[in-house]
Amino acid sequence: MALIKSISGIRGTIGGRSGDGLTPLDVVKFSAAFGYWLRQRNPDRPTVVIGRDARLSGEMVSRLVVGTLQGLGLNVIDLGLSTTPTVELAVTGENAAGGIILTASHNPIQWNALKLLNEAGEFISAADGAEVLAIAEAESVDFADVRKLGQYRTDTTWLAKHIELILALPLVDRDAIAKRNFRIIVDAVNSTGGLAVPMLLEALGVEQITRLHCEPTGQFAHNPEPLPENLRDIIKEMEKGSADLGIVVDPDVDRLALISEDGTPFGEEYTLVAVADYVLRSGTVGNTVSNLSSTIALREVTQRYGGQHFASAVGEVNVVEMMKAQQAVIGGEGNGGIIYPDLHFGRDALVGIALFLSYLAQTGKSASMLRRTYPNYYISKNKIELTANINVDEVLDRIQARYARNPINTIDGVKIEFDKEWVHLRKSNTEPIIRIYSESDTQATADHLASKIISDIREVISEKR
Repeated sequence: MALIKSISGIRGTIGGRSGDGLTPLDVVKFSAAFGYWLRQRNPDRPTVVIGRDARLSGEMVSRLVVGTLQGLGLNVIDLGLSTTPTVELAVTGENAAGGIILTASHNPIQWNALKLLNEAGEFISAADGAEVLAIAEAESVDFADVRKLGQYRTDTTWLAKHIELILALPLVDRDAIAKRNFRIIVDAVNSTGGLAVPMLLEALGVEQITRLHCEPTGQFAHNPEPLPENLRDIIKEMEKGSADLGIVVDPDVDRLALISEDGTPFGEEYTLVAVADYVLRSGTVGNTVSNLSSTIALREVTQRYGGQHFASAVGEVNVVEMMKAQQAVIGGEGNGGIIYPDLHFGRDALVGIALFLSYLAQTGKSASMLRRTYPNYYISKNKIELTANINVDEVLDRIQARYARNPINTIDGVKIEFDKEWVHLRKSNTEPIIRIYSESDTQATADHLASKIISDIREVISEKR
């Protein structure tokens, strides 16, 4: 069992003992703390928006959250089965104090989470998260008098409103998309993307849609993280040559993976690269942001159009903060997360789909042809499990000293650059683990670079014993 408290919310496995997993007691405890914090922060906004993905525990968790918020005197607008970006948009659209998304994103079926949003429809900051956790631990929550309990209503219109906002974007070219007569296969891993993605495609004029795992039963047909090793079903379908594009989303529809017409994964790192390329080539002048563990291909594409690329610490909150500071026109994360500020500051697979299809439609290219226009980089993802008595910060400091002659970024762990190669070392926030990501122009070189750094780490550890 696991219960993890982070700046993006509270996530854990369902069941077990209170405090060890996301039990009903934990759901109420943290919902109460967050609702109380919202009430103090926005006393004139007594409304909270909630929505959930289709996982099996969603309805149970939703009922607990709703009752707790009402008990605080907060009104609840329940979007029901929805997507993370839809809830984010609804928070501002309803002038709410904040929102809670009930989803564990790409985590397996036994997980769920409370993703916490502020009044801007964005994930709460680290400082705000610390306040919420302190309230939860102190259990210092005052509930409302019986005459002042909050109201409850459902609203199933926001997904359609979300799609309308996407279609209204100047860079979304519905006419061009409709004329291309795209044949598209959608894999929504039996969650809410099965509702949202086909609805978007139909609104864009796509008539030939094949639905794969689109029934929102919550019985995930495969590991929900949209990585190539988990996407064998749609890759097999795409290899038949009867479709132009495969679209895969995670359970809460904030990550987007694409499959080219020949069954080749477009590459989750390159989802953001392609969409940024389209935005920049369309005459939008500006900067881009991705996190330190994302491909440098985005930097090269950005510089091609005269913009500047900035790298933030890992995490959507950090990416958004830097996007605002650097006035970025597009940003996101290399896991297929696209943040397009002309719509909102949140990862949004739906707007990513619309922009990507607009690019394909306008150029007349296939997905594989478009992919070949970008530099090839490969990322190797590794980790080292450490014993609890090892000082991870000290290990990272020693590695930094070894490579002091190289360009180094320390805003989030240690990132060392080697011309067009890099390695990023980060410690886990929940266990004694160092994550090692490296990138090069071949997979073998990326793996070799990671192996070299792992060897250095082990040598540093042995020196300390």
